[in-house]
Amino acid sequence: MPGCMIPLILFVFFMPVLFAIVFFNIAAISFTKLGLSSGGALILFMSILFGSMVNIPVSRKRYYTADSTEYQVPFLFYYPPQVRERVIAVNLGGAIIPTVFSLYLLTKAPLLQTMIATLIIVLVCKRLARPVPGVGIKLPAFIPPLVAALVAIILSPGNAAPVAFISGVLGTLIGADLLNLHWLDDLGAQVLSIGGAGVFDGIFLVGVVAAFLT
Repeated sequence: MPGCMIPLILFVFFMPVLFAIVFFNIAAISFTKLGLSSGGALILFMSILFGSMVNIPVSRKRYYTADSTEYQVPFLFYYPPQVRERVIAVNLGGAIIPTVFSLYLLTKAPLLQTMIATLIIVLVCKRLARPVPGVGIKLPAFIPPLVAALVAIILSPGNAAPVAFISGVLGTLIGADLLNLHWLDDLGAQVLSIGGAGVFDGIFLVGVVAAFLT
């Protein structure tokens, strides 16, 4: 029995490594379809991946919590309300880098088809995105890239890869994050990262998978 368990243990141990290697190869193929060299694809992939750990604050808002005043006894005890700060940040790997690269690709993609595709992804992501209290905006990871790839193939067969990447990235950022900022007060999260947790998976996958499928 112990001997039979060894292959299973090795499989479970190396499965994440195997998955990472396969996904990296898919990402490399996707980025080379967008006109990058293998070295450029590696740099972009690593920049997005490690950049996802960097959030750049763009807005700060102080607010007061009344929790500490619920049990006050008049004229005897006074507990001042706690001052907290709510921050809106932009994720480097999930928003800034993909957006800059999308703007670069826009010079190589048909403008009208790209705008239509982006609008479609905005509507899809707006429909699918859900505010989760204490977490932020959650988005199903695989639906946006599949829709982006399909729309790009239909609208622009000859330039499907850049259209899919641009519409997938910008459409996800706008539809999932920017159009849901009005939920900020209801989410209860102290930091809302545009392109960060909850949406980063969708943005990263939409760029990689959409380009790969086209």
